[in-house]
Amino acid sequence: MDERPIDLALLKSFSPLDGLKAENLHALARKTQVKTLGAGRLLFKEGDNDKRTFYLVSGRIDYRLDERTIGSVQARSPEARAALAPGLPRKFTARAATDLEYIVIDSDLLDVLLTWDQTGQYEVAELNGDVPGEEGDWMTTLLQTKAFHRIPPANIQAIFMRMQRINYRAGDVVIKQGTEGDYFYVVIAGRCVVTRETPLNKEGIKLAELGPGDSFGEEALIAEAKRNATVVMSTEGTLMRLGKQDFQTLLNEPLLQWLDYDQAKDVIARGGKWLDVRLPSEFQNFRIDDAVNIPLYFIRLKLNALDKKTPYIVCCDTGRRSSAAAYILCERGYDAYVLRGGLAGTEATRPRPV
Repeated sequence: MDERPIDLALLKSFSPLDGLKAENLHALARKTQVKTLGAGRLLFKEGDNDKRTFYLVSGRIDYRLDERTIGSVQARSPEARAALAPGLPRKFTARAATDLEYIVIDSDLLDVLLTWDQTGQYEVAELNGDVPGEEGDWMTTLLQTKAFHRIPPANIQAIFMRMQRINYRAGDVVIKQGTEGDYFYVVIAGRCVVTRETPLNKEGIKLAELGPGDSFGEEALIAEAKRNATVVMSTEGTLMRLGKQDFQTLLNEPLLQWLDYDQAKDVIARGGKWLDVRLPSEFQNFRIDDAVNIPLYFIRLKLNALDKKTPYIVCCDTGRRSSAAAYILCERGYDAYVLRGGLAGTEATRPRPV
């Protein structure tokens, strides 16, 4: 499938994209490519639930239902200014009647941009400043994460207004393991390394390398605990930071979803899984049957072992560590819930003797 960049004039020819402020349109253009589709191939099928918005750039699309053509849209016609067959699930199938070009936009991202654009009092440029290259795209990167789709637009506006911009040199320590948590950070330029010191490795185990668009520092703020890792700049770079109280009220509280034990059991019965984020020694002594154990400090390393199609009920002894883990999962597009009150009120058991 061939792709090419989209120009702003073409993007503005579609509705409601033509209503976006100029800089927000630029931000959307950086995330959008013109794609091609051969005649006879399907763009989407009846019943599809993917949150994607399609616009026709060239060619003709046929709408089909029960093997019958029930309508068509020709590029550059008045009908083609609007998104193709909005609404989910799709009411019919869209098939290319000719070779065609189209664009596709994440529907949640588009909705956030439109809402924020119409409720905000400034444009993306005012947040980015005079920043070239990858730095200028950090805000759009954050808006495209699934976590921000659940944050009220007014909160998003306040988050970006209250963030502070800090420049760092290579080798600078941003946060130190064992210190108090005070800020949530987002990388907008450069790279940094996350390490964790252990009794057997005083130099620290490398947990992750972070770049533009990545965030860190949330665990200590949510759990009200000491920093569990050290973050050092591996290159010169720039970070945005948000204070603890602003993080809690504007970002963390709207994002987390809490369930009591009976509600959690209903999710499990529908295919969900328990995710216990305590230490292995705690898990071995007292646990819910069939729970998966990934300690909080390993959660970033083990994300690939989890399934984004599976709902996870995250648990610990009180709910403090599990809320920190659930935030990390939600921020990265997982369907995660926090068990309210922790394991005390559950049917968790001690392992049976072998």
